[in-house]
Amino acid sequence: MCPSRLVLEHVTSRWGVLVLAALLERSYRFSELRRTVGGVSEKMLAQTLQTLERDGFVHRDAKPVIPPRVDYSLTELGREAAEQVWGLARWTERRLGEVDKARQAYDEARTS
Repeated sequence: MCPSRLVLEHVTSRWGVLVLAALLERSYRFSELRRTVGGVSEKMLAQTLQTLERDGFVHRDAKPVIPPRVDYSLTELGREAAEQVWGLARWTERRLGEVDKARQAYDEARTS
């Protein structure tokens, strides 16, 4: 497996795309990010953030206060990746009608 495929898998995964898109807006604390992304479990969000941090896309800023405060933001590399992925997501939303028509035509041709 090509190393670039693994990175592509991380940034285009279901939660990877949504986390990167959210962090394009601003930095978030874990619980804020979880609410913003919506539908993601704590475990999946933690794994996604850890993976994106390891790849150099997300910066984790743990402040030594009580209670502990951890903020997540995009690195410069992460911002670049997020803009690319978000562009694809916006394109998908704009073209969804055409995709639906193509699916219907395909399904109708298969059932005929």
